[in-house]
Amino acid sequence: MGEQKKYLYFASDLHLGAPNSSKSFEREKVFIQWLDHIKKSAKAIYLLGDIFDFWFEYQNVIPKGYTRLFGKIAELTDAGIEVHYFKGNHDMWVFDYFEKELGLIIHSNAHTFEYDNKLFFLHHGDGLGPGDYKYKALKLIFRSSLCQWLFARLHPNFGIGLATFLSRRSRANGGAKDAKYNGPENEWLFQHVKELETQKHHDYYIFGHRHLPLFLAHDKTFYVNTGDWLRYNTFARFDNETLMLFQWINNQEIPYHDNQ
Repeated sequence: MGEQKKYLYFASDLHLGAPNSSKSFEREKVFIQWLDHIKKSAKAIYLLGDIFDFWFEYQNVIPKGYTRLFGKIAELTDAGIEVHYFKGNHDMWVFDYFEKELGLIIHSNAHTFEYDNKLFFLHHGDGLGPGDYKYKALKLIFRSSLCQWLFARLHPNFGIGLATFLSRRSRANGGAKDAKYNGPENEWLFQHVKELETQKHHDYYIFGHRHLPLFLAHDKTFYVNTGDWLRYNTFARFDNETLMLFQWINNQEIPYHDNQ
C-alpha cells in the first residue's frame, strides 16, 4: 500500500466556555471526536481563532477546564502533526502556555504559506477590511502590553468572570447578524480579499470570525470562511488538490452544502 495522503484541516470559532459549562463540555467532546478522526490523515491543523469564548494566561494561573481538548492536542503534536493556533478577538490573550505545554504554533496576525503549489492566506478575520474603526481601536488597546499588565493585576476570580460576561454579551449581540448572508457585495471579508488580490495573488483566503460557512470565488482565488461549532460544526479540508467545506455530523464528515 502506498503512503496515505496528508491533508490540511482548518476550523475556528468553537467558543468553549459558552453559553455554559455543560453545553461547552458537550461541544468540546464532539470537537475531540473530530480531531481523533482526522489524526491519521492530517499533516497540519489550523485553528483559526476563538476556540475559547475567553482566554487569559496569568503568570501562574490558567482558566479551569478543557483538559480533554488539551490532552488531544498534545497527542497530535507529539505524533508530529503541526497544530497552528490563531489568536481571535475572544482569545487574543493567548501567550506562551500553549506553545510550551502543547507544542502549538501561535500566530498573532496573518500567516501565509505555500503547499502543493497553492498559496494560502490565513487570519482569524477580526479587524480586517473597511469600517469597524471602534473595534480596531479597541484591538490595539487590548493587545497592548499595558492593558495586559493591568488585567493581570485583577484576581482571576474577578478578572475571568468579568471578561467571560463581556465576551458572551458581545457574541450574543452579533449572533443574529452573523447568521445572515446578504450577498457577496455585503461580505466585508470577501471585499477585503478582493483588495488583497490587487496586491498579491493567493489561491485561498481562509478565515473564521464570521460564524457562517462560506465559499466564494473571485477571479482565480477563493474566499473560505470555516463557520463555527456552535451551529454548523464545519471545517475546511485541503486534500492536496482542492479545498472543500465539510460538516461533522454523527461522527461523520459530510460535504457542506450551504442554503444561501
